[in-house]
Amino acid sequence: MKVLSYIHEKLEKGPLHFSLIDPDPVKQNLEAIASKASILEKLGTDAIMVGGSTNIVSSILDDTVKTIKKNCSLPVILFPGNISGITKKADAIFFMSLLNSRNPYWIVGAQVLGAPIVKSAGIEPISMAYLVIEPGGTVSFVGDAKPIPRNKPGLAAAYALAAQYLGMSLVYLEAGSGVKEPIQPEIIKTVKSAIDIPLIVGGGMKTADAVTTALDAGADIIVTGTACESGDTEKTMRPIIRAVKDFKR
Repeated sequence: MKVLSYIHEKLEKGPLHFSLIDPDPVKQNLEAIASKASILEKLGTDAIMVGGSTNIVSSILDDTVKTIKKNCSLPVILFPGNISGITKKADAIFFMSLLNSRNPYWIVGAQVLGAPIVKSAGIEPISMAYLVIEPGGTVSFVGDAKPIPRNKPGLAAAYALAAQYLGMSLVYLEAGSGVKEPIQPEIIKTVKSAIDIPLIVGGGMKTADAVTTALDAGADIIVTGTACESGDTEKTMRPIIRAVKDFKR
């Protein structure tokens, strides 16, 4: 089954949780990643994303994806910070455009360079609009983004609707890795009311309460990244994933 079909099929039953693993060896080694992948599957996460904004080395990315696939049966989706974030070992790639970047490279330039590599790799591309909301964190700096103000939900909705009309399959609202506060519910609610495609929310999803608030506002998929880097993955991630699995609209 194609990964996008898998996502749509599972969404018919309720919201999803994706875990994001950064292949940066400074953050975690392959042994730790193997353990995390197994634990995350056991806890009920629906897919594992692999990527980061910096320090992506192709050989390490290959080894990371191979390690994850060896230790769990979940789809592995690349979440590239640039064209260096592509490996044929994965199942799919979020072929994304940072729509509110000031630099056209992040809107379409990297995608032009990456498209032939994705085709050659034979992995499934899943088109996605990537929208950075204040404060934006590292991705805002690296991607030269103009973060959407938190008090401008209508602006976020307009970007998201434009993405849908351009034919993109998903919209991802990103507050930035390691941010203190997640995206406010009003932005999520306004964006969701404007679009008919699945809405992903990430950044600051560190607690079950934050997850439930985002789901109440209309998020379809919750992404947890920083919390996955915890030394005690099971203790940290169990309540977060459980909040997604127990949620009823």
